[in-house]
Order: sequence, then structure tokens, then C-alpha cells
Amino acid sequence: MTEENTTPKTEATTAPAADAAPKVQADAPKVSADKRTSGNNSDQGERRSGGGRGRRDRKPREAKEFEESIIQIDRVTRVTKGGRQLRFRVSVVIGDQKGRVGYGIGKSAEVMSGVQKAIAEAKRNMVTVPIFEDTIPHAVSYKFKASKVFLLPAPEGKGVIAGGAVRKVLELAGIKNVLSKMHGSRNKLNSVYATMECLRALQNRAPIETKSEDEVAAEAEAKATKVKEAKKAPAKKKDA
Repeated sequence: MTEENTTPKTEATTAPAADAAPKVQADAPKVSADKRTSGNNSDQGERRSGGGRGRRDRKPREAKEFEESIIQIDRVTRVTKGGRQLRFRVSVVIGDQKGRVGYGIGKSAEVMSGVQKAIAEAKRNMVTVPIFEDTIPHAVSYKFKASKVFLLPAPEGKGVIAGGAVRKVLELAGIKNVLSKMHGSRNKLNSVYATMECLRALQNRAPIETKSEDEVAAEAEAKATKVKEAKKAPAKKKDA
């Protein structure tokens, strides 16, 4: 008798294992690296710029009415029962370079608030300066404590012959040609105050016409020639 094989035949052994898994479509679209980077850059650019919205709607900044110049910042310490209190004293000069200039002092525990207080005080103490042909109409001087400032009109092209705080005041006032001299103390606060009083004392009138250097030199030469001719001329004999 022959023995029969009792094990059932299975088709799993004959079928390949790869056929059981689902097939992946090979024709899927591929995204290049350039497109990815370009897309990300464009998105980032839109995010940074806010999507191109709102920037055109911004209003341009208004021009300042006055230009500011800080003269001096001092640290002031006050001794009290609770200890030392530190504050700042700020000196500021403002002007529109068109004939208006002001000076103020602000005190505060912070520098910025002190500057704002000084500017507010300077606007209350504005001085209108008469300017003729970019210079002052006449000479003027003023003494404050130990500082004395002397201002003199200058011809066109001379410039502002001044230094330190006096120069800042004259430039912010809009004076382009002026001569100045300072005597005594060089304290900035005293010199600024003396300069402001000089500008306040100016009279609103046309300057007195003065002769130019060429005219003065021509007159001097004419006088010298007359003197030489008088010496060369023979003396007249007196009648006996």
C-alpha cells in the first residue's frame, strides 16, 4: 500500500510575497528643491514685509519745527535725611535757523524727561533775532556775572567766528556771518545766557553802511599821494 500525503496544498507558497503589498504609483509628481526653497523664501518675504500691506498707508514724518542742541548735562546730588538724591540738570538750546532761538534748563531724575522739560522752557523763552544779510545789524555786548560776550557784524563769506556754546546759539538763530569775542569766565551756562541777552538787545533796524576794505585802501592811497605832491612842490618866496 502506498501512503498518501495528508497535508493540504496551499497556494501561499507559490504566490510571491511582493504581490500581497499594494503597489505605489511611480508616476507621482516630484517637487524640485528649487521650487521648495523659492516658495519658502517668498513666504518669508511676505511675512517680513507684512504681505505688502500697511506700509504705503503710513504718513511721512513731520519735520521738526525747532532743532535741538544739548549744551550741558550735570549730575546734581542733594543730601537729605533719607540719603543722597541724584538728579540731572540738562541745558538745551533750540532754534529754527530763521531768526528764533530759545534756551531752557530742565531738572529730573532721568535725562530724557529733563530734556523734555528744558525744551518746553526754551519754547516759552523764545527770542526773535533781527537778521540783515545773514548778519546782525550792529555791534552789541553783554556781561553776565564773570562772563562777557561781544558780537560784531561781519561781511558775507566770513562765517561764524565763535566757539563753544556761543557758536551753537548763533547757528541755531540763523546767523551765518558774525564776529564774537568772549572775556572772563568760560562757563557754558553764563556764556549762553550772555549771548541770549545780546541777541535780545539787538535793534530791528537796517545796519549803518560802512566802507569796504577796498574803499578805505583807496582813500589812504589818495591821501598819501597828496602828501607827496605837497612835499615836492617848491615853496613860494615871500615878497620883501
